Amino acid sequence: MKQITLTGIKPTGQPHIGNYLGMIKPALELAKDFQALYFIADYHALTTVRDKKELAHLTYQATATWLALGLNPDEVIFYRQSDIPEVFELSWVLSCFTTKGLLNRAHAYKAIVDDNIAEGREEDKNINAGLFTYPVLMAADILLFGTHIVPVGLDQQQHLEITRDIALTFNKNYGNVLTIPEAVIRKEVMTIPGIDGRKMSKSYNNVIPIFAASNQVRKPVMRIVTDSKRPEDPKDPDECNIFAIYRHLAEVDAVEAKRKLYLEGGLAYGEMKKELFALLEATFSEQRDRYNALMENPGELDKILEKGGEKARDIAGPILTKVRKAIGV
Repeated sequence: MKQITLTGIKPTGQPHIGNYLGMIKPALELAKDFQALYFIADYHALTTVRDKKELAHLTYQATATWLALGLNPDEVIFYRQSDIPEVFELSWVLSCFTTKGLLNRAHAYKAIVDDNIAEGREEDKNINAGLFTYPVLMAADILLFGTHIVPVGLDQQQHLEITRDIALTFNKNYGNVLTIPEAVIRKEVMTIPGIDGRKMSKSYNNVIPIFAASNQVRKPVMRIVTDSKRPEDPKDPDECNIFAIYRHLAEVDAVEAKRKLYLEGGLAYGEMKKELFALLEATFSEQRDRYNALMENPGELDKILEKGGEKARDIAGPILTKVRKAIGV
């Protein structure tokens, strides 16, 4: 039997190239060797999204994104977190084995506390209990399915470590009940630079969208920051923000040819930007059409997620039964 890999997808809007290269593509590739589960983390989004129409729309966007980019719901298990009540029962059980000190050290919580202190506010200002206990719900998402492998970004590595700590504490009390998951971090795509050279992020407003209209993709590509070297000057490809994206999308031979041009001289940044834009169009135009078609049919998206939820509960039920038996309820 294949080991299980699980990926949670927080609905945050239309994806950008950094999302695809850093998370979506490597997560989908794991389905070749593992039994893969993917879920839309709509209850996680509730810590910040309070408008029900917005939450529903964001959930459909995330669902359509993964389907358009290659997720096959007939080959993997694709579901909505809120359709799995077992997650929330396990979350309470796990919270009883999680020290407050462990949650105090979570990066996301600490960052808000530090910001509040720096601004002279009460340290827990605007921090709800859901945000504070977010790592426990994430642990339940993972442990409920006997997950072996979790692909995470560097910023989520600590949450996976917290999951492991919680599972080990539970097992110390009750025996080998919960599977201890391992993190998989692909270092070569860990950080994709945005158009300004910083990590590509909506918060920096430096992203290249995947499903936007062609002119809305071309504009940020042509704004990618470069140095002032002339076309004939030798350049370091590993220091170029254009090449950092290009090398993950182009064929191997094309990447090596471009690397040679960088090193020997003869490459113009303007032409490289045009080639990157053309590559993005060639890579994602069909997926863009698929995404738009899916977004026009939310009923079909619901059916896909509900069917996946039934499959997910078939796995979750026996594991929760083991947990309930272990604690004596």
